[in-house]
Amino acid sequence: MKNHCLKLTLLLALLLGAETLLAQSLAMSEGEIMAYTRKWEGERFPDGRPKVPDELLERLKNISLEQAWSVLRSEGYPNQYEQDWQNIHPGEVLVGRVLTAQYMPKRLEVRALLEKRGDKEGRIGDMVSWPIDMLQPGDVYVADSYGKVENGPIIGDNLGTSIAAKSGNGVVVNGTIRDLEGLMKIPGFTSFIRGAHPSYQQEMMLTGINVPIRIGPVTVLPGDIVLGKLDGVVFIPPHLVEKIVKTGELILLRDKFGHQRLRENKYTPGQIDARWSDEIERDFSQWLEVHIDELPVPRSEIQELLKTRTW
Repeated sequence: MKNHCLKLTLLLALLLGAETLLAQSLAMSEGEIMAYTRKWEGERFPDGRPKVPDELLERLKNISLEQAWSVLRSEGYPNQYEQDWQNIHPGEVLVGRVLTAQYMPKRLEVRALLEKRGDKEGRIGDMVSWPIDMLQPGDVYVADSYGKVENGPIIGDNLGTSIAAKSGNGVVVNGTIRDLEGLMKIPGFTSFIRGAHPSYQQEMMLTGINVPIRIGPVTVLPGDIVLGKLDGVVFIPPHLVEKIVKTGELILLRDKFGHQRLRENKYTPGQIDARWSDEIERDFSQWLEVHIDELPVPRSEIQELLKTRTW
């Protein structure tokens, strides 16, 4: 009798455990995302992700990887950069808000549970389309497919077309894609990938959406901001975007002024590379006022900068 009761207890526990697992979501909750990104004090999406303003994202496109990395490092974030990507639109810039996806090698019983969970959440089609269905304008789909090459592409030109339509952006995939020629023809689909392969994803499973993922040395969170240029990508915590933009814009202006004065032979390289004298700082302020409508920085920001000058 005792053994029979014990078996019933164990069976009930297993059933309750299975129900609990099915009740869990593939995506982090709004509260969990807010906890991970608690340093952000601005607007958020309904899913909890920080909503960095579009105006800041547009200005971020002019900031160099070096400028962004320098600020991140000084703020205690030294592991936000990954290099050696293939940019399928060479020379173009990728900026947007991160929506993450985590892939792992397929394990039958785990994938079966994940598919049941997806069905319960009302998700449609194959797993690879689930994160894409959640994209918002200005998002960047960032997926860790663990560098899988053959039978590893999680995106082709059909899914790429949907991604571009929903987000207006491309992707960052820590793995391969297929239909590279077709993806390259999609306007604005600036994307960073590890490579391309004619096969399609097999023996893989999607284990999380909008969860922390690892891209090289970087821990990427949903709501981070991507800045991708040349063959490098920086992932920026949302609360640091404004500081990076304003610091980068100041450096951009100072570099533009310095290069012009060097071409004019007004100052020596030693004078420009060293801490500027009061004379050069005054010259810089006057140059800003004269060229205020020609510079790649908003007029309002330059006017604010001029107010901080004390000479």
